[in-house]
Amino acid sequence: MLSRFAIPGIVFILTLAFGFWLSRLGRPYKGLLFNVHKLIALTAVIVTVVQLVKILEGADLSALSVALLVLAALCVMALFVSGALMSAGKLDHALLHAIHRVALAALVIVLPSAVFLLERRQ
Repeated sequence: MLSRFAIPGIVFILTLAFGFWLSRLGRPYKGLLFNVHKLIALTAVIVTVVQLVKILEGADLSALSVALLVLAALCVMALFVSGALMSAGKLDHALLHAIHRVALAALVIVLPSAVFLLERRQ
């Protein structure tokens, strides 16, 4: 089952790489690089959701699995919202950057944990 997440994993790593590169270049964000980062992140979300839907069809879910998947979805939303607000530059950048990093760290822990639990139940 973990092979199903090879492509989402690669795209996620690309998202991280472009995000770190973007962060190192500083503000104002470079338009093309920022847009590439956003598109790769969106692709990561889409391919991950497609794989999760395939796994979840007919799966017997535990409450913990559901909670972890909901938390992962909230982390993804926090990443997109904080990233969009950082690019707008109208709110406290340091706070938004902290939210972005915390959401990323939580996602890196929560999503693999959910996948692990789903794998054990199949």
